[in-house]
Parts: sequence; C-alpha cells; structure tokens
Amino acid sequence: MPPLNAVIRAVSSLLTAAAVCFALPVRAEDKPAPQKVIIDDEGFSLMHMMLLNSPQIDVVGVTSVTGNWWAPRGAALQLRGLEIMGRTDVPVAQGAVYPLMNTEKATERWEALYGKLTWKGAWMKQWVEPTQQSTPPYYTPYDLSNLPWGAPTTKVASKMAAVFMIEMVRKYPGQITIVEGGPMTNLALAQRLDPEFASLAKGLIYMGGSFNPHRVLDDRSAVEFAREFANSPRREFNIRLDPEAASIVSRAPWKQITVVPVDPSTATQLSRKLLDRAAKGAKPELGKAIAGFEPGFPLWDEIVAAVLLDPSVVTGAEDLYVDYDAAFGATYGDTLSWREHYQPGLGEQKARVVMSVDPRKLDEIIVKAVAAK
Repeated sequence: MPPLNAVIRAVSSLLTAAAVCFALPVRAEDKPAPQKVIIDDEGFSLMHMMLLNSPQIDVVGVTSVTGNWWAPRGAALQLRGLEIMGRTDVPVAQGAVYPLMNTEKATERWEALYGKLTWKGAWMKQWVEPTQQSTPPYYTPYDLSNLPWGAPTTKVASKMAAVFMIEMVRKYPGQITIVEGGPMTNLALAQRLDPEFASLAKGLIYMGGSFNPHRVLDDRSAVEFAREFANSPRREFNIRLDPEAASIVSRAPWKQITVVPVDPSTATQLSRKLLDRAAKGAKPELGKAIAGFEPGFPLWDEIVAAVLLDPSVVTGAEDLYVDYDAAFGATYGDTLSWREHYQPGLGEQKARVVMSVDPRKLDEIIVKAVAAK
C-alpha cells in the first residue's frame, strides 16, 4: 500500500488535471464592457490621455468649458490632442464661453473688496508674487494663436457641449459617467435644459472643491501651490470661476457623485521623473507631448482618472453632503459640506469625497495608462 502522502499527491494531481480539462475559456462577451465616459474640461491633459488610452474606458465624447483656457481654445487643444493620439473618432463639442453669472470684471471688483486670488485661469494676467511656474499668456475668448501642438485639422461637432451631453445620456441611459475636470458651466446648462440629465447618467466624478488641505511635499512648487489654500482652505479655482453652476450641479439628482477636491493632491506632483517615465512608455508622438508638459503641478485631474481606473488608489474618503456658496461676498465659491443629519435639506446631494490617495500607486497608474498598447 503506497504511503498516505503519495496518495494525497496523486489525488491532488487528478483534481488539478480535471479542473484544467473542464475549465471554460473566458469569452470576449464575458469581459466587463468598457465604462462609457464624457470628459468635460478646459483643455487636453494627462487625464485625457490616461482615459483615452485605457481599454477599461470608452470615451464617447470630449467637451470644452472655460476654465484655465477659454472654451474655444480648449476645444482646439482637445481636437489636436485627439489627433496626436490617433483618436479622431471621438467627437469634440465646444462648451460655454462664459460662466453663468461670474465675469472677469466682477472678479476684479471682488479682488478689490476681499483680496487677490492666486489663480484666475483664462482671466490670469500675472502672478501676484514671484512664482516658479511660468506666467500664463493672456488671450481673448476666440484667440487660437500659439497653440502648443499646432492647429488641429479636425473640427468641433455642430452641437454645443450641453446639448451633446444630454443626447448622449439619453442614448445610453444609466451608462455614462461624466468626468469633470473644470468649471461646471456645461453641466449646469445641461441640467437646466433637461431636468432628467443628471438622473440619466451613471454618475458624476469631478475635480473641484477644497475641504481642509495641508501641504505634504517640501519643495518650492508645493510651497507655492499652498498659497491657494493656506489662508482660504475652502476655496478652489474650478468652483470659484462659476459658483452658481457648481451649486446647481451639486443639487442635481445624480445616482452617485464622487468629489476629488484639492485635499488629496497635496501629496502628489507632476515631477520631471514621472513625466519622463510616462513619455518613455508611450507611443512616440504621444510621448513627445507628455514630455513637453510643465512639471511641478499637483496631480489634480489625474487623480480623477486614476480613481476610475483603479479605485484602490484611494486611501481615505468620506460621505458628505456638498454644495457651494453662490452668494457674492467674501466666501463666494467656497465649499460647503455637512455630515448626515446636519445638511440644510435644500437639495444638496450626498457625495463620496476623496480625502487621500496613495501617491506611488497613482504614479504607477499614470505610467501604465499612457503606455503604448
């Protein structure tokens, strides 16, 4: 009679062989379908590249909005970015040129009353004090000169961004996640045009708002970016440019909302090392574009893309009711938040707020997402 151990090994081998013989192959139709998204933003960033290059994501459209750049310039950057990526199959719809209520002149008056803003996006003419980041060129709304990658040969869609988004969520009800990287003007217009817009989407994830960020990194760029929240911890640019839109969107009936505020970005940075790694792994033309990005910025929008691609990048989050102050005063555009039972009940929605992420994992997700396929 053979030893017991030999019998056990023989039985184990037979069971393994049987499992291999009877295992069913994974069919293509059994794999999860790519998640449909619309990216609404003011330009074309590493975040766009990550999502467009990922097999996990189906980008059904890209839309522009005025934020860091005017919406017409943003649309041109998006068209050219898609050309570089070989993704001209993705439509680009130009969005709102102006915020709902806020204006450049009103912002200048606000600054005279309440103090200088650190960053004003398309309205920025100079830094208040010496800053390592380059001084952004100032353009008028329809000036498309000096595009960094050259002028696109493709054209924007015939429909404006708000209409395009409404049509898409009606075409794919419950399937589209809106990825917002800039002010929420287009989303607010879509919600006002079609009260079912938000409820027909799968959900919303956006970069915006600021709760209580603290500087984590100890270098010049991190110190200078901390100017924006050091004395105004509830103020953030994407919201501050169009607070009325942000408030409308925050009260819309989304199935789910994920907020990526400034808070987790303070532990991250678009370093030259990260840019070089990402550029080296990407296709040549895309790699050249990535290598040309200016380093030093926190990874604001890239966190949004990473959360979609690998939610395990999040190390801390909290469920809060979120709204934004739309009253013209010292706190215009500031983030408002409440825990359960304390919200005023004026329509504000509960959101999942990302408070911290794993910076190393984030870097790896970025490098992997833009790598040549």
